Amino acid sequence: MSEKINTLGFIGIGLMGKPLVSRLLAAGFNVNVWNRTAEKLAPVVAAGAIACDSIAELANNSEVIILCLADTAAVAQVVENDILNSGATDKLIIDLSSIHPETTCALARKLQQQANIGWVDAPVSGGTLGAEQGTLAIMAGGSVENIAIARQVLAPLYKQLTHMGEIGSGQVTKICNQMIVSCNVLVIAEMMKLAQQAGVNAAKIPQALAGGFADSKPLQIVAPQMAAASFEPIKWRVKTLLKDLNLAVDIAGKHGTAIPMSGLAAQLMQLHGSHGFLEQDPATLIKLFEDSSC
Repeated sequence: MSEKINTLGFIGIGLMGKPLVSRLLAAGFNVNVWNRTAEKLAPVVAAGAIACDSIAELANNSEVIILCLADTAAVAQVVENDILNSGATDKLIIDLSSIHPETTCALARKLQQQANIGWVDAPVSGGTLGAEQGTLAIMAGGSVENIAIARQVLAPLYKQLTHMGEIGSGQVTKICNQMIVSCNVLVIAEMMKLAQQAGVNAAKIPQALAGGFADSKPLQIVAPQMAAASFEPIKWRVKTLLKDLNLAVDIAGKHGTAIPMSGLAAQLMQLHGSHGFLEQDPATLIKLFEDSSC
């Protein structure tokens, strides 16, 4: 692989993918793009990205391939059905998706053995705002050599990139991140509803708590939405938090570790999702508590 990477492939143009590709283009990279729903490519193509007709075309014409996909199944399908059958070799995959660490390790082994393709798992935190501003926190797993390439390629996207260890360790760290975020958002929802029912001007809660021990980025983002009952535009989705909580429960079970808070959060998130909110913003979690008596 050349010392300076010029051409990237980016697979997955969703809520996060669109601003990330835009920043990579603005930084001077050539970016080949592919998305399952081709219509979503229009904004990034207008910004200068090159649409590919297939993943094989993208893989063979890109030095580094970046994945930003919905879940474990989506990443596995792209890797096993397309990249491994593309004929591409001597590449590096950087996976920004949040997926199961065991699947990450298995896919990485396959790619290395069959096509000499390296892997960095680099899930991100910071949401669409962080993606737009280039201030994401990235937790990465992989070899020192490949992490160095990831630092160069992803530089327009992050405020900090931390090398957590071998392949898979980035995904475990992201799951830890999501345990905190999910429990935080749920308690913010029940707190905001309590404040409203007790006659407090809930819209002032974020301001009142700013800078104190209870302050957090989720508080400053979702509490104003909850207070105003304004849930559009969607910045992230309930199903994403639920997916990662379920990963946490699975991993904890395999390691014999108790995670009662996150386990309860997963159940509450599932309950909320079952009421038609899976595709909605997590700020809608306040609706879980709407039937509580005053």
